[in-house]
Amino acid sequence: MAGGQESVDAPIASKHFFMLDLSDVKAGWKCLPAWPGAPRGYAVSAVQSDGFDKCFYLFSGRNYQNENIDVLTDGYAYNPRLSTWKKLEGRFPVMAGAAVASGANHIIFLGSVQKMIDGSDTHPGFDNKLRIYHTITSTLVEKETVPYAVPVTCTMVKVGDKVLLGSGEIKPGIRTPHILEGSILPKEKGLGFFNIIVIALYFIVLTFIGFYFSKKQKNENDYFKGGGRLPWWTVGLSIFGTSLSAITFMAIPAKAYATDWSYMLMNAGILLVVPIIIKLFIPFFRKLNVTTAYEYLEIRFNVFVRVVCSIAFILFQIGRMGVVLLLPAIALNVVTGFDIFLCIGLMGFLSLVYTMVGGIEAVVWTDALQVLVLMGGAIWVLVYACLDVEGGMMSIIHEASADSKFYLGSTTWDLKQSTIWTVLIATFFTNLTTYGTDQTMVQRYMTTTTEQQARKSVLTNAVLTIPATLIFFFVGTVLYVFYKHFPTELSLTITDGDAILPWYIFTQLPAGITGLLISGIFAAAMSTLSSSMNSAATAYVVDIHSKLPFLSMKSGLRTAQLATLLFGITGIAFAYVMATWEVKSLWDEFNKILGLILGSMGGLFLLGMTTKRANTSGAICGIITSVIIQILMIHYQCVHLLLYTTTGFISCYLIGYFSSFLFVKQNN
Repeated sequence: MAGGQESVDAPIASKHFFMLDLSDVKAGWKCLPAWPGAPRGYAVSAVQSDGFDKCFYLFSGRNYQNENIDVLTDGYAYNPRLSTWKKLEGRFPVMAGAAVASGANHIIFLGSVQKMIDGSDTHPGFDNKLRIYHTITSTLVEKETVPYAVPVTCTMVKVGDKVLLGSGEIKPGIRTPHILEGSILPKEKGLGFFNIIVIALYFIVLTFIGFYFSKKQKNENDYFKGGGRLPWWTVGLSIFGTSLSAITFMAIPAKAYATDWSYMLMNAGILLVVPIIIKLFIPFFRKLNVTTAYEYLEIRFNVFVRVVCSIAFILFQIGRMGVVLLLPAIALNVVTGFDIFLCIGLMGFLSLVYTMVGGIEAVVWTDALQVLVLMGGAIWVLVYACLDVEGGMMSIIHEASADSKFYLGSTTWDLKQSTIWTVLIATFFTNLTTYGTDQTMVQRYMTTTTEQQARKSVLTNAVLTIPATLIFFFVGTVLYVFYKHFPTELSLTITDGDAILPWYIFTQLPAGITGLLISGIFAAAMSTLSSSMNSAATAYVVDIHSKLPFLSMKSGLRTAQLATLLFGITGIAFAYVMATWEVKSLWDEFNKILGLILGSMGGLFLLGMTTKRANTSGAICGIITSVIIQILMIHYQCVHLLLYTTTGFISCYLIGYFSSFLFVKQNN
């Protein structure tokens, strides 16, 4: 509760700001720090995201003491997480009106009192304008004029795509019993025949690639390693494509659009670990000539550690497939109207077909094609949006700089916040784990003819990552400036913040190009999806199937294809199940699981590779204790979400090493 007055007898505007925690009502109302502006009554408020957090927004009102009245037009936002107020740009002439949040970042205002006039029957009524404020671009526009008397000093609520305005005062001293109902109409635009043809042709090309390489699949070595005959540049593009999912294609521009470049260093972290990957991991795995990374764990520790880690990897990939399928499907649904289940089916089953019949060769070559579509689409959006903004790119850079959109983060040492140090530490351990021990990456190191070519493939990925990261972040910044200039082009109904790039593609680009870029979103999802299917099947056949006495003799190409089919269908089914869940914080939860599983495994691999003292019992203690520590970290939020992989990595390594001293020396 903000503002108001304490007494009817002595009407004086207050500066009170109170909060009631509904999960602990007995604790009563808590007094919070007040806004930096004047005291006020008849203010308007709403809760909406500012790009980082859900904030309490306070607008306008009037400051009064007896006969002295001052109508206010300022606005403030309170961040509950930081317990700080921020003054908003611009004027907000909405005193005594009503407000309600809509979509991901909009606040709708209806009605207001522009000036104080004594009551009379001839008074024309109050302001009946509908205004819309956007919390990201800080723009306030007058959308339309309502053809009815709009009451003030009342409440507006949103139910689905409708807004309801309750009974209030339509003239000074005169109230109305009527309730107003309004509808938020979605933008009427279909994909169109031409765009559908483009998407269909793209899918046909991917299917053709799968069947083309199916003729080369003679045995497991062909299916899982491509016979070691793939060119390094194609493998490099595939590594790059695997690390860039549809979530990345949409989430990075959305993050830069809504906030700044604080997370930019996260994607550039590959440069920190490239020397380690090239000098340590690639020669190590090539010398062992393994098919899966987990074969080494049996050599170093025992078969139990190998099987457990392989199973954890498979479960992680099934979960990853579900998330990678679902999140872009949601974004495409809210933007284009595509049915979520249809989107999941198109991406999932097509990826399954070409992965199952074409093996790793089909996966690598389709990844390379999808990278070209993905990057080409991002560059096209960048150029097209710049042409629509007066002054072009230089004007965009100047305006974005003035709004601190290129800010890289705080340099303070606070591991609970996404500071530069938090991001750098997190990106080092995350990339070391991903590129050094993840089967989807290790498998690609084994598909080239020589070790030197495998190194070139990693360097290719590193070289591509830097410009790609800059392009994706700059796309988000350009979209911010574009919609600041054209705020009425934003959607009032889309609640998914990651949908801003698909929304721009769908509403602003010409036919054909729209279809190609929507194909790019499909492509980004499918490149990650196909890699997960193939690598999960590889882990099962090599690490688990071969260890089962009653099944080991049945291994072969047919088994590999059936395993791909099984895990592919399981991942698709998981996406369908999640489509019925509340997915508001699904990606955050997925990152927690990432820290639980991959962080521990990264520490385990490095433990075995860099120490002679570590033994099997110590390694198992390291894994178990690391998972427990991770659960406690997540529960108590000791560090930022980005650091969960780091804490898992370090705890597994240290505990695994020191606990090895507690056991009798083992032969490993």
